[in-house]
Amino acid sequence: MPDLSVDQPAGRTSAEALARSAAELTDEQPEPRRGGRRLRRLLLRPLPLLAGLAILVLLVLALFGPVLAPYDPISPDPVNQFLGPSAEHLMGTDDLGRDVLSRVMAGTRYSLLAVSIVLVSAVVIGTIVGAVAGYVGGLLDELLMRVTDIFLAFPGIVLALALAAALGPSLINGMLSLAAIWWPTYARLVRGQVLSVKENAYVEAARSLGVSRSGILVRHILRQSMTPVVVQASLDVGNVLVAAAALSFIGLGAQLPTPEWGLMVSADSQNILNAWWQSTFPGLAIFLSALTFNLVGDIVQDLLGANTRGQG
Repeated sequence: MPDLSVDQPAGRTSAEALARSAAELTDEQPEPRRGGRRLRRLLLRPLPLLAGLAILVLLVLALFGPVLAPYDPISPDPVNQFLGPSAEHLMGTDDLGRDVLSRVMAGTRYSLLAVSIVLVSAVVIGTIVGAVAGYVGGLLDELLMRVTDIFLAFPGIVLALALAAALGPSLINGMLSLAAIWWPTYARLVRGQVLSVKENAYVEAARSLGVSRSGILVRHILRQSMTPVVVQASLDVGNVLVAAAALSFIGLGAQLPTPEWGLMVSADSQNILNAWWQSTFPGLAIFLSALTFNLVGDIVQDLLGANTRGQG
């Protein structure tokens, strides 16, 4: 056999081998055909299909709910107070004569906005804290994780109530309070993933090739660590929706006359015996939306969890 060490410098051969190894390892992707077949199989089942349609309806209402509403969801109409469900008002009217269906449709925007802001804030903060702690390690890791433990030491809803009360009752302050109790979960999750992924061979190869620490963290570690974060976020949507409604229900979230679902249940609960429809339909909207998002979260977990197992 020819002696290759005579024809090529050893350093060049080693660098090229490391580069090829890094490229091969970082370019590994789940099999698209398998994932596509699994997705089609799930979507053909009745429950995932209904959940997908329900999500589509919620998104349309979030974007165009106030426009599609048959009546003004804010302005009172004293002439039509306490009307029961009928052909003219499918969900009846409230104590101020406002159409309950119109308020439920308009309230979709506020409920989904709260969920979106809470989860985006929690994922961004948690990912940054967890990634830095897991990758840098040492004293900084200890400091960031002890701060995370402080937040985790309190019951989540109690801490959210305390923060919302301290900040003052409003929809924005309620969302900030919920984001403050949700980010530690993502920080712990991302830290664990980073600690596992940073020991892989392709990370060592990238480090040997002189890739910067920030480049390794963003391109080679975080990219391989986000699947569990996406799964966890999809499972948290329903919980955040209920928690946001709970804050509004006790007066620490959205304020009147905002047609937010939790606030509607709270404001109309005193009339539950005489006008049951006022609280029942917003409550059903919360229940069905949370159920829908939980079903979608299970679907995402099945898809991404299976792909992750296939990669391993």
